[in-house]
Amino acid sequence: MTLQSGFPQRIVCLTEETTETLYLLGEEWRIVGISGFTVRPPQARKEKPRVSAFTSAKIDRIVALQPDLVLGFSDLQADIAAELIRAGIEVHVFNHRSIEEILRMIRTLGGMVGCEVKTHELVRQLTAGLAQVRERAAAFPRRPKVYFEEWDEPQISGIRWVSELVELAGGEDCFPELSGQSLGRNRIIADPLEVVRRAPDIILGSWCGKKFQPGEVAARPGWREQPAVMDGFVREIKSSIILQPGPAALTDGVRAVQAVIEEWAGRFVTV
Repeated sequence: MTLQSGFPQRIVCLTEETTETLYLLGEEWRIVGISGFTVRPPQARKEKPRVSAFTSAKIDRIVALQPDLVLGFSDLQADIAAELIRAGIEVHVFNHRSIEEILRMIRTLGGMVGCEVKTHELVRQLTAGLAQVRERAAAFPRRPKVYFEEWDEPQISGIRWVSELVELAGGEDCFPELSGQSLGRNRIIADPLEVVRRAPDIILGSWCGKKFQPGEVAARPGWREQPAVMDGFVREIKSSIILQPGPAALTDGVRAVQAVIEEWAGRFVTV
């Protein structure tokens, strides 16, 4: 640990991606509080007090920690941010929704804690990993149509960074026109049979907060005859590695997506 004057030294992270980024930068000593939903890295849950959910937080406990910076994400944490600002605490809320914006978030956070050199290296590693994923995908004989389901009731399709990662990994997002909508309610698929009409080859599910149930998906009225169900390509991608817009999605998340796509594409390889 190297103390640096002029940079935050007591940080509360209201979402996982900033926590994971600071750990990857070797700056975890700055973190004094985390989200209760944090699972990456595992040691964070053992070392740091949990002071928030996603849309709620223990304001008094955060104030008692005397942070010099609180980091949040998206409009869904606007009310938490407002309360903390009124309490005299400095707050920065990121609002990144794409691969490039995730990388920009990492660069910005690195600059906020005075770690530009280490941040440059981390971004280089992440970018190189994504390039490897793209290169691998270029060798697949076919690109499957992929339906990514973020929630089941109502059915919500994947957000922008997920859609981009699916494309990078070698697939084609079935609902690209919805991916740019940042709010989940704007990505609701009003007619479930629209999924059937778009005939996905692969269905990937990541229901944030509960386990994905492939059997329930396959049993939906009218869904049994679509390619993904008939061929057994209804699979779960753990929400902890794909629905957090941070390093996890750009590493383990995209690789998990590509593993399914590669399995599907492998059926068309002739020996």
